[in-house]
Amino acid sequence: MVSLCHFINACLASHLRCKTWKVSIQNSTILLYGSGWCDHVISNGRGSSFCYYSENNIEECGLEMYFTQDQENFGEVQAVDLVPGGSDKLVTEENKQEYINLVLEWRFKRGVEEQTKAFLEGFEEVVPLHWLQYFDERELELMLIGMQELDVNEWEANTNYRNYSRNSKQVQWFWQAIREFDNERRCRLLQFVTGTCRLPVGGFRELVGSNGPQKFCLEKVGKESWLPRSHTCFNRLDLPPYRSYEQLKEKILYAIEETEGFGQE
Repeated sequence: MVSLCHFINACLASHLRCKTWKVSIQNSTILLYGSGWCDHVISNGRGSSFCYYSENNIEECGLEMYFTQDQENFGEVQAVDLVPGGSDKLVTEENKQEYINLVLEWRFKRGVEEQTKAFLEGFEEVVPLHWLQYFDERELELMLIGMQELDVNEWEANTNYRNYSRNSKQVQWFWQAIREFDNERRCRLLQFVTGTCRLPVGGFRELVGSNGPQKFCLEKVGKESWLPRSHTCFNRLDLPPYRSYEQLKEKILYAIEETEGFGQE
């Protein structure tokens, strides 16, 4: 169905996250993400438990964990070793980074390899996979799902602020820039912050994050030399305190147009 929509130039009525398109693009070998991507996931808030493990001493937290991951097969939960003898290998402060990387690799590669292979085999029956090398994951999502018109007034009315207020000059500049953007750039910004270029049926007020309902959020973080940074699990954009409208607009455009998926900082 996905590849047929692409072939006949139709749009999907629902959406998949960008990581799904990244799987498709890079999958001549079904090799997805390296340890650098895992570090990015942790540092950008995708998985609060991993952030906790990374920032705290495992041995002082009283957590007894082993190098295993639970897998459910037809209602039966089985523990799968992440490394040979993983059920006997205790997670310690020294090896916790190895454990985090292996769990992420399992969740996004090894644990879904069979399903990913089936998806791609079906896709290739209609569209050759090597065609996808010409697109990044954001471009592929836009082609398959299409763009919807975004109401900036609704967007602004359903935005929360952290360390900013509605009257902060950076916030005013932000909405000025959004109103000047065409709809494609607005969709790219939404995609950059939330992980998808489309809204749920209820619009901006119905945005969902990793912990349930989660409105779009602007947070004051960093220095003016920094680029904006997104936390897609929380629909949050870290917006540094830029000194001028021109600087803010330039940095936002660079962030949404020059990043490479999970490789962005």
